[in-house]
Amino acid sequence: MAAEAMTPAIPGLRAETIHSVFQPVVDLHEASVVGFEALARGPEGPLQSPMAMLAEARAHGQMNELDALFRESALRYAAEAGISAPLTLFVNADPAALDEATLDAFPACDPSFLGVVEITERALMSRPAQLMAAVDRLRDLGWGIALDDLGSDPSVAAVMPLVEPDVIKLDMRLAQSQPDHVVAEVVCAVRAHAEATDCQIVAEGIETADHYAAALAMGADLGQGMLLGEPARLPEAADKIGALGLRPRARTLTPGGSPFACLPPGRAPRRASTSLLLELSQHLEREARRIGPTAVLLSSFQHQRYYSPETRRRYGVLGRRLGLVGVLGQGLTTSRDTSVKVAGLERGDPMASEWDVVVLSPHFAAALLAREIDDGYGVRGSSREFEYQMTFDRDVVVAAARTLMSRLR
Repeated sequence: MAAEAMTPAIPGLRAETIHSVFQPVVDLHEASVVGFEALARGPEGPLQSPMAMLAEARAHGQMNELDALFRESALRYAAEAGISAPLTLFVNADPAALDEATLDAFPACDPSFLGVVEITERALMSRPAQLMAAVDRLRDLGWGIALDDLGSDPSVAAVMPLVEPDVIKLDMRLAQSQPDHVVAEVVCAVRAHAEATDCQIVAEGIETADHYAAALAMGADLGQGMLLGEPARLPEAADKIGALGLRPRARTLTPGGSPFACLPPGRAPRRASTSLLLELSQHLEREARRIGPTAVLLSSFQHQRYYSPETRRRYGVLGRRLGLVGVLGQGLTTSRDTSVKVAGLERGDPMASEWDVVVLSPHFAAALLAREIDDGYGVRGSSREFEYQMTFDRDVVVAAARTLMSRLR
């Protein structure tokens, strides 16, 4: 992404006018530096702050170009600063710029350092399937994934099990504010996910001893902030160097598969009519409603005829209460109710014969995975029969949820 492409629309903003500064990420127990976050800075004047540069690029439709310039600056200045393994380099990526064209140009992670791409939580809620596909591509290129600015909105915690980030960065407001029920809900969700996946938790905004203590109390083992080190072009040599200790993660999406196929071999499915499956489905909906903002509910109804007005009404209510609600089926089109993400299925899709309901949160995992025995659809209330399993195996539920998510675009 050449700098010249931006020059006509944003005078003065070129590769040579952008530089990076680096703020340390510190082990709160050992006081060792485990990495640095690259922060972009513009030329002297109105475009010096990254927010000003982003606003200008967004206004001119050049987010991809600016995102590439930020990344190129981070890698170039990190090399000049001597940031290398075992230190980790954290690089920000604007989620709006993580499309296929940009990812094709995204560099493979240099083996001389460990790299982590930071993605904000807000984008994961607005376009989760696309961002999860981007996560897979970045991991293929050797990058780790950080979920950045996890803040006071508990609903964002719902996507953590789907993305399975290597690092969770807590928004500075959590360490700096007085605890309340929302902070408690976010902290509990993050701790539950960290215990299940061994991800790293970084508390941002540590500026005082009280912030330091609050970060430790919330479960963070790593931190960033002025108390621990200010951003600098050439960071001072650390007295102690540590390692982040990331572990390999599986791909998040399984395009072309089906939730029923996620069931492990050796578990014989049961046989049931629609009446039992309907009750089980609604039971899972109630479980999701009980959990609230940290829950994801994903369902496949085979065909639009089974997504009845009553079911549509129920899911609309759930969409306004849960973190993420998605519905799939043949003939379904995008709904005017933006609280529910709706997508159609192709006729040959293996999910077209399935009735799947998945509920997933950091604390709970359950799925009804059913496949119609007779290829005919019949009508509601007929004697259709399914082979099915009800599972609470978290690995199976996560795999099924990711498979559903791959169609939810």
